Amino acid sequence: MSEIYTVIMAGGSGTRFWPSSRRRKPKQFLPLGDGITPLLTATVRRVAPLSSPDHVLIVTRSDLAEATHEACPEVPPGNILLEPVGRNTAPCVAWATAVIRRRSPDAVVVVLAADAHISDEPAFVAALRVAAAAATTGAIVTLGITPTRPETGYGYLHVGENFAGAPEGVRVVQAFVEKPDAARAEQYFRDGQHLWNAGIFVFRADVMARAVRLHLPGVADATAAFDRAAEVGTVEEVHEVNARYPGLPNVSLDYGVMENEHAVAVVPVDCGWSDVGSWQAAWELGLKDGAGNVLAGVEATVVDARGNVVVAPAGKVVALVGVSDLVVVDTGDALLVMSRDRAQDVKKAVDALTEAQRHEVL
Repeated sequence: MSEIYTVIMAGGSGTRFWPSSRRRKPKQFLPLGDGITPLLTATVRRVAPLSSPDHVLIVTRSDLAEATHEACPEVPPGNILLEPVGRNTAPCVAWATAVIRRRSPDAVVVVLAADAHISDEPAFVAALRVAAAAATTGAIVTLGITPTRPETGYGYLHVGENFAGAPEGVRVVQAFVEKPDAARAEQYFRDGQHLWNAGIFVFRADVMARAVRLHLPGVADATAAFDRAAEVGTVEEVHEVNARYPGLPNVSLDYGVMENEHAVAVVPVDCGWSDVGSWQAAWELGLKDGAGNVLAGVEATVVDARGNVVVAPAGKVVALVGVSDLVVVDTGDALLVMSRDRAQDVKKAVDALTEAQRHEVL
């Protein structure tokens, strides 16, 4: 088996978790899974059976370098790639793949986001091992999450027959499907032919490099320039990245590469995956009291209150009386109170604060 490298994409802004998530401390640095461990830290530990820290690359924003080092001190500083600006996942993956090819031309690469939660980590790692074996055939492989409910917030994978030459259970991806409406999500949940698209990819580094060259030649030209600069030195590579990266297309790996590829395989897995996409998800994952409240270590007095999420600074006393299904987040300089079923609308508050130029709380 080839060496396995893991690329963790950690450049997101996490606005759906405002006010806990800020530009300088976005979602991936919050302990939204177990309430203790930052999501990014948990992701690095989760892939340890496949990739030791020196085989883990983290791609993040340049202004998050210090926070990333603090969250993942075991990852060598040279493995933290700093984007001068965000350009979605295709340029991010192409650059990281180029770096890995310099070190190990035959490597298999696992790509995943920094801010997901996995409740069954052994099942997840086992699925990645199967995907890595399938990737050695030349396929680009994705993990497809077995749906546990009709979900309109995720993209889907339409799966077909078994993938020729791959291990048992690996199937063909017939199509990448956009987020459905409620009726179609119900159909996908019941038909057994659709899986959630978790945005987790596994491939040989040389295969992805060829795919990027075919489908995104401008991105391939840029990564080739990064390689040439790296031959001179680290400073020269940083200069080249800073000069060229802002001009790269803002395009996802799904749209820019995967939807145009013919040999795409999927490994179905049921591993308790969540993208932890909102305060609603934090409530679903959190440790609840007898009334279904998630208090996140808060010193709280609860009277006839059910199904609430409360986050507050240490030492802050919070009392809830006669309220249900609320999200209450106090960060000292900002306070959010909303219905839990409006969790996706936090961005509206962030947009309003941005328009009002309240940058000190963003």
